[in-house]
Amino acid sequence: MLEFLKDLTAWSILDQVVFYFYLILFIWGGTNKFGKKLEFNDDHTSLDAMKSLRGFAALGVILHHISQEQIFQQKGVLSPFVNAGAYFVAIFFFCSGYGLIKSLDSKKDYLKGFIRHRIVRAIVLPFYVNVLIYGLLMFLSGYKLPKERWIFNCLGLTMMNEYAWFPIVLAVLYLVFFLCFRFIKNRPVCLGIIFLFIIALGIGFCFNGHFAWWHGSDNWWLNPALTKKALWWQAEKALWFSGEWWVNSVPAFFTGLIFANYEKQLSAFFKKAYALKFHVLLIITMIFYKLSSFGQMKFGYWTEWMGKGPGIADKVKTYFCQVPLFLFLGLTIIIFMMKYHVSNPVSRFFGKYSLHTYLMNLAALTALRFLQNADSPIKAGKYNLLVYALGVIFLSVLLGVGEQKLTELLQKLLFKKKDKKAVS
Repeated sequence: MLEFLKDLTAWSILDQVVFYFYLILFIWGGTNKFGKKLEFNDDHTSLDAMKSLRGFAALGVILHHISQEQIFQQKGVLSPFVNAGAYFVAIFFFCSGYGLIKSLDSKKDYLKGFIRHRIVRAIVLPFYVNVLIYGLLMFLSGYKLPKERWIFNCLGLTMMNEYAWFPIVLAVLYLVFFLCFRFIKNRPVCLGIIFLFIIALGIGFCFNGHFAWWHGSDNWWLNPALTKKALWWQAEKALWFSGEWWVNSVPAFFTGLIFANYEKQLSAFFKKAYALKFHVLLIITMIFYKLSSFGQMKFGYWTEWMGKGPGIADKVKTYFCQVPLFLFLGLTIIIFMMKYHVSNPVSRFFGKYSLHTYLMNLAALTALRFLQNADSPIKAGKYNLLVYALGVIFLSVLLGVGEQKLTELLQKLLFKKKDKKAVS
């Protein structure tokens, strides 16, 4: 314990603030049933509990994006969050999958109007609102883009906001869910098709790579003279599914579907000898975490830079080393919540605005980068990274809430008439 406290004092001011903040947030509003053998949290999958869980994930994603700023990596600040983004996003995917099955089972004619309400209204419209906001911000800031890139970005076919990949993947998954459950009556078959589709997405990225490697001479991206001549759509993060983050946490969506479908059976199973079964589940998850780490170290997603072509085989191996972890991560968290979960105003707030704070995070990061410098107009000295991080969180929230309010206004205007007819 003394050694831990000694290490804690050696952390940066920002690391200490984040540690204490998360510690308080994890305790505040906690519902603890540990040590009570036959008692469990019956509300661990309630809407409120899930919203708070998404709130923790939303905060984690923001801190992950901050930690990936170059100066933070150079100084080792927020280092635990550098590679943690996929774990937080996996929570979003798990909750989405869980919610779909629960709504399907509890709401009459849930699939009627599904594309209009659950995809177009809830995902596609917010995505394009974000595209227009980023386009406007880039235009006002004098950001220079080729005309054709402006067109493709505004159409959503290429990335105006590189962080906006999540709603694209979610919309695709929702569409596959609808098609399966709308036209196939056998639920296990539907779940099997969705799983295979998720794996296909992962393998698709492995062939697609991080950029358009297939356009041009072999290993052109290693030649500075050729990269200068590359077309705009050959750059990293320009095209869809150009990055492992598009696919590696998606298997958690399938786990959410499975848990929701078999929740009674799984909950009853873990309630008997909970301590033993949970620890076995935790050990399995840790083994898969080690497998994931091994795959990334042994093979890796970024082997294009080794001069051996696109490295498709290495990507495939790495992906399949990660799949088991993200199949089990959501299950481990939700089983833990049977004994302990948290719900407080902060977690619920971030859960409510999670999508939009996430989408506006890049704008906040970009707008406040001047605060990273010691000679910035705000003289923060050695605290400049703390000021920057807190500023990014605050501005992400401010912009996210504003974007969500604008989106809700447009949703009411665009869907008002037909929604009234549907109610009547």
